[in-house]
Amino acid sequence: MSAPQTASRHTRAELADFLRSRRERISPQEVGLPAGGRRRTPGLRREEVAALAGVGLSWYTWLEQGRNIKASSAFLDNLSRVLKLDATERRHLFLLAHQRLPQESGHTSCAVPPLINRLLRDMPSRPSYVLNLRWDVLTWNTAADKVFEFSRVPTDRRNLLWMLFTRPTMRELFSPWHEQALQILSSFRRDFVRAIHDADITHLVRELEKASPEFETWWQQQDIHGPCLGIRHLHIPEVGHVVFEHTSLSIDEDRHLRLVYYAAEEESPESRAFEQWLQQDTAQA
Repeated sequence: MSAPQTASRHTRAELADFLRSRRERISPQEVGLPAGGRRRTPGLRREEVAALAGVGLSWYTWLEQGRNIKASSAFLDNLSRVLKLDATERRHLFLLAHQRLPQESGHTSCAVPPLINRLLRDMPSRPSYVLNLRWDVLTWNTAADKVFEFSRVPTDRRNLLWMLFTRPTMRELFSPWHEQALQILSSFRRDFVRAIHDADITHLVRELEKASPEFETWWQQQDIHGPCLGIRHLHIPEVGHVVFEHTSLSIDEDRHLRLVYYAAEEESPESRAFEQWLQQDTAQA
């Protein structure tokens, strides 16, 4: 037997064990069924799961026995609902049945874990901040506030895309602005697709179309530019033109939280001047 066939057989066995374990933990009352008489095994019967998920008993039995049958995404979603799977368990089910993750609707409301704020404080010389899927700036460190002036922006407008397209200081900071704004907008569009049914993110787009002619034109053009190369050019008046390397790290996949990290290019006069500027500001504070 080939390696892929062996892996598939093992995966089906894992799927069978997973389904049985989740079926047995659900009581009939939890899904609106009468408790009935004595049951030989805890939880729901196979025929009850099959009926609630909208499939035949034989087909579901084969699935739970680890037979080589294909389950649709719609059925797996129904099964996740019947078995009351949480987000992590649902992903596990899809990986076992489809060998790929399910499509998930993004959401934009979330809170930043306290440990992330501690992490930001531990990086005083690296401008860093946390975004949600809507690109609201949720928290930041002192260096990021010095560069991007987040604390000077009203809370309801503290959104990276809104600031980039409507605040003159951000246009001056990102230099050249045109090329970098296009790149950033392309990155945002990928997140927008993940949360396209979220009212908050669609409202942001509508507001930006009214507030910024450039945004309105570029958004309607539907251009998808290449991936960001991890370089940002910022003009800081007190320092000059500084080249930053930057990256974003997922810090909470379920809540779609992303930490954005900037580091001035090493061994350049501008980066040394930037470090000195941050240190002077800290000393004065």
